[in-house]
Amino acid sequence: MSKARVAVLVSGGGTNLQAIIDAVSAGTIHSGELALVIANKADAYALERARTAGIPTCTILRKECGSQEAFEDAIVAALEQAHIDLIVLAGFMSILSERFTSRYDRRILNVHPSLIPSFCGQGFYGLRVHEAALAKGVKVTGATVHFVNEIPDGGEILLQKAVEVLPGDTPEVLQR
Repeated sequence: MSKARVAVLVSGGGTNLQAIIDAVSAGTIHSGELALVIANKADAYALERARTAGIPTCTILRKECGSQEAFEDAIVAALEQAHIDLIVLAGFMSILSERFTSRYDRRILNVHPSLIPSFCGQGFYGLRVHEAALAKGVKVTGATVHFVNEIPDGGEILLQKAVEVLPGDTPEVLQR
């Protein structure tokens, strides 16, 4: 049985991408192969992580595409060229349209840095999620993996992992 070809879409440092790379290397994730990393920021350190791991990369900048539709069409072209089966959004800081998400229905996963339904939806991304959790005084936070649909962080939840919030924790500590 062939492995699913996986693309990871990123915007920043790529800590979630690195965790995926490490899990594939360790054999923890054995049913997929990392076939492509797409960044929407030219200076995303995740691109370096991918190159170091021997994963093909490409950069697609929204501002150079002229419209959201053209941006998404460029992503689709890259995904099709690489024969991608599954898409993982790992710190990808761009909302994808219903046109895009319906095309890849139940084939797009997002890693969200909270226990959905807390601290999710439009405006809750990156360190903002952890800042909000600390400001609210939560004792437990975590991460959620869910299918992506047209509603930001609104898709079916597949997996959640809780972590205790310790005294002195910062947004940066929780992000790890």
